[in-house]
Amino acid sequence: MTVTLKVIADRVGRSVTTVSRALAGYDDVSAETREQIRQVARELGYEPNTIARQLQKQRTDTIALLMPPVYPRLSDPFFSEFLSGVIEQANQQGLDFLVSHISSTDDPVDIYLKYIRARRVDGFILIRTIRQDPRIDLLRDKDFPFAAFGRIDGDNDFCLIDSDDMLGVSFLVEHLIELGHTRLAFIAEPLNLTKAYNRLQGFLQTLKAHNIPVDETMIVEGGYRQRFGRVVTQQLLERPDPPTAIVTCNDLLALGAMKTAQEYGLVVGRDISITGFDDILLSEYAHPPLTTIHLPAHHIGTMLCRMLIKTINQESVTERQVVIQPDIVIRQSTGAAP
Repeated sequence: MTVTLKVIADRVGRSVTTVSRALAGYDDVSAETREQIRQVARELGYEPNTIARQLQKQRTDTIALLMPPVYPRLSDPFFSEFLSGVIEQANQQGLDFLVSHISSTDDPVDIYLKYIRARRVDGFILIRTIRQDPRIDLLRDKDFPFAAFGRIDGDNDFCLIDSDDMLGVSFLVEHLIELGHTRLAFIAEPLNLTKAYNRLQGFLQTLKAHNIPVDETMIVEGGYRQRFGRVVTQQLLERPDPPTAIVTCNDLLALGAMKTAQEYGLVVGRDISITGFDDILLSEYAHPPLTTIHLPAHHIGTMLCRMLIKTINQESVTERQVVIQPDIVIRQSTGAAP
């Protein structure tokens, strides 16, 4: 037998309307009656009609993350931790979480617009913000709920969580300078990304504050993962004046740099120092363990999802812009300048 609202209503001696409102959690039904109705619904194995509920609420109960065309795979440890935080929070709130990939041949703005017009989701989680981000321009223009991991240039009048990337890299460079390093290289992700740009600014400003000349030829941008770190480090080490320390934009780049340095017969932490950013799990277990900046990826995902849900529900968000202060984790990949 299919268990309907009427079946429950007959069992408890209440109207279908009362049963419906009790199961939906409306407080115009007494707490005692709500609990009685829910208990009977559980005993009968009642399963709500999700589609009908969504139509009634004019909601999809789904949030989405559309991965940009150029982005590390799901195997990226930092992104995986971040994603798990979003998923767990969405699940706790009874929401579905959609992850989809935008093709390199698609215009991201068009894809977001299609989702909005079709009302396929209730809101978006944004990642990899760029300094001039058309996705954010669109969502603000359409007044569509979203929360972003990262900032943009200009007005950040939206829900976001970010790290103080300039300060984080400044900690790393200060640490290296204290160890006696003055020939520092920087391996960056694409500099249209806000975080990559800010991390480079932290590098440049800290060198300037210590009156250390900046060698533009030792600043290389363009990649995200180990392979790019390996290739760039090879180029740096084959220079007549190789760096004594390499600062990288993320831990994966640093792990690639360490691998190449070791292939050249260098002892990382003695002959050359290398730093990362993010503090993924692999950093602690690398050989040697990696000096880096710690970011709580899982917690960021949880907080960002909570922000988005509150925005969708038109609830007050106490802190709309959260900037996480970085912590430096000093391990054995950095040492005194040779």
